[in-house]
Amino acid sequence: MMSLNPIVKLLRRKELTKVLYQNVYQYTRDTSLINSFKNVGLHFSGSSTIPRHIRTVCSQRFYSVKPAAQKEDDSYRNEHNVTVIGDEIPSPYTEIDSSGFPDYIKNYLKKQQIIKPTVIQAQGWPIALSGQNFVGVAQTGTGKTLAFLLPAAVHIKETQGRKGRGPRVLVLAPTRELARQIEVVAKDLEKLLNIRCVCIYGGVSRNSQMADLQPGVDILIATPGRLNDFIVSKTVSLSRCTYVVLDEADRMLDMGFEPQIRQALEGVPLERQILMFSATWPKEVQHLAKDYLGDFVQVNVGSTELSANRNIEQLFHFCDDYNKLEKFKSIMHNISGEGFGKILVFANTKKFVDKLTLMLRRNGWPAVGIHGDKTQAQRDTIIQKFRSGSTNILVATDVAARGLDVDGVTHVINYDFPNTSEDYIHRIGRTGRQDNKGVSHTLLTSEDERQAKNIIAVLKEANQEVPQDLEDMARRYNSVKAYEQQEKYKQRQNSWNSNKRWNKFRAPRQNTKFRY
Repeated sequence: MMSLNPIVKLLRRKELTKVLYQNVYQYTRDTSLINSFKNVGLHFSGSSTIPRHIRTVCSQRFYSVKPAAQKEDDSYRNEHNVTVIGDEIPSPYTEIDSSGFPDYIKNYLKKQQIIKPTVIQAQGWPIALSGQNFVGVAQTGTGKTLAFLLPAAVHIKETQGRKGRGPRVLVLAPTRELARQIEVVAKDLEKLLNIRCVCIYGGVSRNSQMADLQPGVDILIATPGRLNDFIVSKTVSLSRCTYVVLDEADRMLDMGFEPQIRQALEGVPLERQILMFSATWPKEVQHLAKDYLGDFVQVNVGSTELSANRNIEQLFHFCDDYNKLEKFKSIMHNISGEGFGKILVFANTKKFVDKLTLMLRRNGWPAVGIHGDKTQAQRDTIIQKFRSGSTNILVATDVAARGLDVDGVTHVINYDFPNTSEDYIHRIGRTGRQDNKGVSHTLLTSEDERQAKNIIAVLKEANQEVPQDLEDMARRYNSVKAYEQQEKYKQRQNSWNSNKRWNKFRAPRQNTKFRY
């Protein structure tokens, strides 16, 4: 074995690794050579062009923990509308005590007073513990954070990683708020299991985050932009990272982070496990999974299309632009009279967030506002006030539409309707979490008529009554669009007839004979 050490060191060089994996299949289909490299501890960093049969050889099951055998798997999945696609699907963990977790994880769950897992946790935990690549499609507020963090902790405690100071677990999140939220949960595991967690994101000093990374890290939580900066500057190396989580993958792709995600995945060893969580299953997410996950197990909780939480009562208020603010005040007075926990108000612009916050304060409501122009320290302070209950009203742009997990939000008010129905669903999804009831109020003006059809589809999917005024808005918009298309057609016809009328003044085209 000692004689192989120089060869191993030579092959660990990045260039030779790529040559090996891109050309080995041209010479042999025998996998014994690659298995011998694995036996001497050789880890590979490759690209997405590696042949699938080599990927299969290099994949491995990381855990000695075995899923507990449980009966009536199909009945549980049918009851909770769960669809599982893949091979070697383990039974769901319907009870914590009978699960395959080590005792230290069970003790952690008992301290957190978690008695029964959520649906995505019940089916996701055994798949993650079996070492398979995993795609979970479920709406927000279903407990996805613990679904990937607990297997990550087991991965760190039960396996031996390569030497170095780089992370063994990487969690990518689209926004600073979501990354910080994941960090809060990971810090609890850090204290209990003696594992080190660091969170890096944009908007704050790089130097302090570099100092946090210097002693070494087990779990790295990052936004794609800041991680890309640290990879390029060689502050972070992912050469020992064998467990990768892409949280809210659809949102990251919508925000244009696909190049950064792919660069990060190119830097991790081929012997890795990847877990993707997404609220929807668009083609962009499917392509990413196909390129990097190889064979994976997919778990769909409910539909793969984004749908509104049925625990949320959706109310709509129709008004004109000039009396929109008065209508908003009326809604606030009605909610105050009925009693409320926490209210989340959404506006489309930063300027109007500040205006609404000031108006609420002048009328005696203790409100705070958050948007992209706030510093990270200000955003953390504001969210902490809202989370602790020292202020019960938060006015925000879409920075709070995803990743803001605050207990006790009873009402969501959309002062402005967002640009898409998907953003609307994410906004109102801040209430009605964890099987609680919630109420959403949305103000609609004539400018929102183009969204009426999509809103009706959301209401029908959630089995809620469609207001007559909303149907009238949709009909008016369809009539206006039909009239505009008819006018455009007439203009094209008139333009063609006008050109035809002037054709008689043009010189007649002479027949031209070509001679060869």
